[in-house]
Amino acid sequence: MNWDRFQRYYLRLDQLDFSLDVSRVDFPDDYLDKMEPKMQAAFEAMVALESGAIANPDEKRQVGHYWLRAPERAPSDAIRECIESTLTKIHAFAQNIHQGDIRGKHGLFQHLMLIGIGGSALGPQFVSQALGDPLRDKLSVHFLDNTDPDGIERLIAQLQDVLGQTLVLVISKSGTTPETRNGMLEMEAAYAKAGLKFADHAVAITGEGSTLDRHAIEAGWLERFPMWEWVGGRTSELAAVGLLPAALQGLPIDALLAGAREMDAVTRTPCTLKNPAALLALMWYHITEGKGTKDMVILPYKDRLELFSKYLQQLVMESLGKEKDVDDRVVHQGIAVYGNKGSTDQHAYVQQLREGVHNFFVTFIEVLKDRQGEAFEVEPDTTSGDFLHGFFLGTREALYENGRQSITLTIKEVSAGSIGRLIALFERAVGFYASLVNINAYHQPGVEAGKKAAATILDLKRKVLNCLRDEPGSLFTAGSMAQKLNLEPQCEFIFKILEHLAANPEKKVRKITREPFSESEYLYGQD
Repeated sequence: MNWDRFQRYYLRLDQLDFSLDVSRVDFPDDYLDKMEPKMQAAFEAMVALESGAIANPDEKRQVGHYWLRAPERAPSDAIRECIESTLTKIHAFAQNIHQGDIRGKHGLFQHLMLIGIGGSALGPQFVSQALGDPLRDKLSVHFLDNTDPDGIERLIAQLQDVLGQTLVLVISKSGTTPETRNGMLEMEAAYAKAGLKFADHAVAITGEGSTLDRHAIEAGWLERFPMWEWVGGRTSELAAVGLLPAALQGLPIDALLAGAREMDAVTRTPCTLKNPAALLALMWYHITEGKGTKDMVILPYKDRLELFSKYLQQLVMESLGKEKDVDDRVVHQGIAVYGNKGSTDQHAYVQQLREGVHNFFVTFIEVLKDRQGEAFEVEPDTTSGDFLHGFFLGTREALYENGRQSITLTIKEVSAGSIGRLIALFERAVGFYASLVNINAYHQPGVEAGKKAAATILDLKRKVLNCLRDEPGSLFTAGSMAQKLNLEPQCEFIFKILEHLAANPEKKVRKITREPFSESEYLYGQD
């Protein structure tokens, strides 16, 4: 590695205890100059976004997650007041829970269950693990983030004896997201079975007037907090979605917001070499040829940051993974993201990273401070943290020696401030990159398409089950069922539905296995 190049492309921000090193990305020295016009256009687009322009034209919405940590920059007094009053309300509600002014049926709340999915769970999960401490947390936090019945059952069993001391937070902008709705319904049933009133333990974070909002009002839930149209799920960690569970856990949410605000201030500068979000976006553009040709591997060398890659998967992939650009041209953009943590990954997939297919780049996250407690030497003058740091430097060098490019982010320690800065950094980098490749980072048509397809399958399942019930004891193959329903093109789906029905006894559908498998028969009725 060339020391001169390192000095030239190492950005140190002392006031943030943050550094960015892009020297191990093999861009030519004239690259930044050539990209400057595109970058200046991205800066201008970001200024317009923060000023309240319709930055999500497909949905005719403003994009306002940057206002969450700087309400004074909101384009209207109404939005500013909403942000400020919600933060005040979050602090007050958390304090009332911690002091016991609001209690569960069986006393002080000791547990928090968050029911949500996607942006309503990934951010809170990441922050909870990064900043939480089981010995100091005000509430222990549990996440119900799927519609897997087995997962729901396990979580209910885990909390069965303490439901009367468990606060349930249901997060859904519309209130109709199936995974979240299903989790809520299952938890309502669990509370009823335990002889408890769910409403006395429930809080909603949702859009005003949504299905969930109306349900919470009618049932008399403890409290409701807002979700706004101008904040997308994947950028909602610093809205009530993330701040309320963090505050209830006992985490310093003001410091989280302050860290994001500090990074926002730095990443607003139009000087590319001093703007870490701009440099990140430009590195992504160079490495992936502006077409997503390489995956982004996130390697934080700290256990507390293990979920950062999972959080970034949604932020980056949902924002950048688009079929069409803003001019309606088919471009198939996106950057795939995966990762776990160092040094664990050195025993998992670094072998392939160094010597296998070269379809990736690495983002290392270096944490300088090893631990809060007293140091322990595993060898003379050497701690476990020294080994971890050595593995980071060694792995980075081993990859670079073999032509594998990497970016390194360095933070002093994992704190509320540094987590806020990381969140803000990647949010801004995603916005800049979207401008560079001319896509809308703030909509998600593919997600909506998936929801519609799932709804179609559920409707087909009802038709199949009703057909079986109408003729109890009659045998159907997938093919004959498709003919019966006049849905021959759906035969594969019908087969998969019949298999699922037969595997779950409560559906009362039996299977008679035949050869070939496609001739297996299904009937409705008990043995």
